[in-house]
Amino acid sequence: MVDFRLSPEQEQLRNLARDFTAKYIAPKAKHHDETGEFPAEICKKAWELGLMNTHIPEAHGGFGLGMFEGALISEEFGFGCTGIGTVMDCNNLASAPVIVAGNSNQKERFLRPLTEECLFVSYCVTEPQAGSDVQAIRTTAIRKGDKYIINGQKMWITNAGKASWFFVLANTDKTGSHRGMSGFIVPANTPGITIGKKEWNMGQHASDTRAVSFDDVEIPVENRLGDEGDGFKIAMAAFDHTRPLIAAMAVGLSRAAMTFATQYAKDRKTFGKTLAEHQGIQFMIAEMSRDIEAARLLTWQAAWAIDHGLKNTRMAATAKLFAADAAMRIATDAVQIFGGYGYNSEYPVEKLMRDAKIFQIYEGTSQIQRMIIAREVLKG
Repeated sequence: MVDFRLSPEQEQLRNLARDFTAKYIAPKAKHHDETGEFPAEICKKAWELGLMNTHIPEAHGGFGLGMFEGALISEEFGFGCTGIGTVMDCNNLASAPVIVAGNSNQKERFLRPLTEECLFVSYCVTEPQAGSDVQAIRTTAIRKGDKYIINGQKMWITNAGKASWFFVLANTDKTGSHRGMSGFIVPANTPGITIGKKEWNMGQHASDTRAVSFDDVEIPVENRLGDEGDGFKIAMAAFDHTRPLIAAMAVGLSRAAMTFATQYAKDRKTFGKTLAEHQGIQFMIAEMSRDIEAARLLTWQAAWAIDHGLKNTRMAATAKLFAADAAMRIATDAVQIFGGYGYNSEYPVEKLMRDAKIFQIYEGTSQIQRMIIAREVLKG
């Protein structure tokens, strides 16, 4: 039997995240967008309430919740501010390789501290010349005895300036293409690491996005995840866990855009009646609602599948693709409904439109999602 109802515990968790967002995130969203200030206090409060790192196994101090529960939280964070939400959700992506491929010792060393203190960690894969084309990364990790020496540069790394450690993808065999890549956990205080300036992006200004350089950075062999050559597989497997969370946050942004647009349409009058009485506006709002509902169901399906041990690569890509494209379309339509006011930074939908664009880019562009979906379909 298919049942779309949330359990009482899931309802309680979603309500907790919703109340937290209304009290702590939404009132500060404009401030962090304008200043780019890192939302440290908001994150600390979320951590104290158990709304961060929910996926860490109980054996290592966490709650051991699934991606489905994570998606419920991420949607609410996204409703308040996706910049702040991205800061808090980044730990999910960075720690996913450890959960997927780490041994017990590695999980204890690198995951448990996240449950004992409000810490941040970063997924360090993208490079200046290697974004969607991960196989083109140039960072190297050369083994010398019981150590690896890492050299290279990473770019667009979320939370880099606040991270306590990085998941780093590097070439251990440059002749092996993606089969020559390995994954490592690199503590941020290791000598030879240089953190770049905070980038001022189009949107999600609260997010701490920076370049990270590695210059003869030495780490022990025991910081490698899995075997040599497993890195690409591990890095991609992490996305099956986290793309549903990104999709959920995009759903939250879409909800916010529809909420603002609907209220404005009820209040604003043109040609002697409210905007909401014009059929053209009604159709736009109806399409917003349609896409939000569809995106949420795709997201829930992808999250449910990974939680139940099912291969969800196609589902996760589908959810991320649909939710990201819908968020951009819905935010743009919200600006259109607001008219000139929507284009002005004093009104909230302008920020939503800027914030929405990154969903079509990070954790795999919408074009990459289409490639993944086509590949999975053609494999049969």
